[in-house]
Amino acid sequence: MNAPQTSQTLFDALRKSADATVAETIETLIRDGEDRSLCRINPLKIAADHGLDEEKVISGFLHAARLGLFELSWNVLCPGCGGVLDATHSLKSVRKDSYNCALCACGYEPTLDEMVEVTFTVSPTVRRIAAHDPHALPLVEYFRQIFWGSGVELPDTDALHQAIEDITLDAIELAPAEKAVMSLQLPAEFVIVFEPVTHAAHFLDVKGEPTRERQSLGMVFSKAQAPTGTTEMRPGPLRVSFENRTDLRTLPSVWIAGDRLHDLLGRRRPFLTAKRLLTNQTFRDIYRADTLDVDQGLKITSLTFLFTDLKGSTALYDRVGDLAAYDLVRQHFRVLNAIVASEAGAVVKTIGDAVMATFPTPDRALAAALRMRDSVRELRKDLLIKIGIHEGPCLAVTLNDQLDYFGQTVNIAARVQGLADERAIFVTKPVVQNPQVARIIEQNRLVPTEQLASLRGVSDKMTVYQIP
Repeated sequence: MNAPQTSQTLFDALRKSADATVAETIETLIRDGEDRSLCRINPLKIAADHGLDEEKVISGFLHAARLGLFELSWNVLCPGCGGVLDATHSLKSVRKDSYNCALCACGYEPTLDEMVEVTFTVSPTVRRIAAHDPHALPLVEYFRQIFWGSGVELPDTDALHQAIEDITLDAIELAPAEKAVMSLQLPAEFVIVFEPVTHAAHFLDVKGEPTRERQSLGMVFSKAQAPTGTTEMRPGPLRVSFENRTDLRTLPSVWIAGDRLHDLLGRRRPFLTAKRLLTNQTFRDIYRADTLDVDQGLKITSLTFLFTDLKGSTALYDRVGDLAAYDLVRQHFRVLNAIVASEAGAVVKTIGDAVMATFPTPDRALAAALRMRDSVRELRKDLLIKIGIHEGPCLAVTLNDQLDYFGQTVNIAARVQGLADERAIFVTKPVVQNPQVARIIEQNRLVPTEQLASLRGVSDKMTVYQIP
């Protein structure tokens, strides 16, 4: 199915802001892709399928969303089954308290690392797809396109239908306010009665001697999620009564919770996490403060911070004059910004001659640091940059209308940078112990020097490493 001709102006605009190959890939996807391929698109899968650079693909989809080609969605995921517990068009709507997964019978406090994914769905004004009316989707497609996140690697259409058929004892569709009764034979298995629209579930621990007496279970679906319960039953006849008290269609199914179900949910692929998007320079440039509420403060369990500062920048102004020094400092910022972006990082802010940047992983930060050190020296031999790197947990916050970060990890990274002098890079133990960092150090034939350092605001001395 082709997109409306009026979308051509948006495609033209996209080619001006995104990588040309990525823009062409997005246009082809929107014009010719199957409906299901345009719902909750995983940019990392697109990059892998087409052999494209991940950062360029992420940037392309962000520009496309800003133009109105896609709707961006922040989806809170269950770490266990990969199901979407909540979907919103703004990270501001993600709660700080726990989310409960009925299918896994677990509660989770959301973090931005692996529990919040970012996906893209084609805008209905550009092309209408079946998922724009999710409550008209067939059961299997509802699970594929709406219930499970983009990181669950589901089989193709026929295989998915067969897999769900293999685990399903019975299934029914209930219109709003409808009641129904389901009669079935319980096997001696662990069974789940699950409804994906309201995220309701009830576990049946079926064991013991078979019975001919009919057993009964009742489930009511409403907007208020009921706690997941477990009932012990015997193999034999079961009568389940359902009542849909919502204004939406519901899809209760009775599943055997055995190896087939675990196999179906066990295959995973990389997906775009909220953490990775927040450390993307394109996202920071075009979305700015649209991300978090001032008092929201969402946790990130692991983020890498890099701080830089120019050594002797005040003396530089005396040596070469204000205008020349100012031009050098601006060149240095342009170089650093380009390096950070190329290593999947983002510049959070500049303070005087200093830069604070974030990276999704320590190896990206160290790779950037090594390039920064050489590039700044190429600008001027006596222009030296001090760099510090630390990795750990933090809070994502909004400060002064900017997306920022708060916590001891940030403080330590800034203090470690203060230890650096000349061309040295200082990093902490979590950074050095990262396997990918160790590989970079070995490839560059670097020998880190360990030392104990006192850092302001940190009670105990810390082990830090100087990378020459």
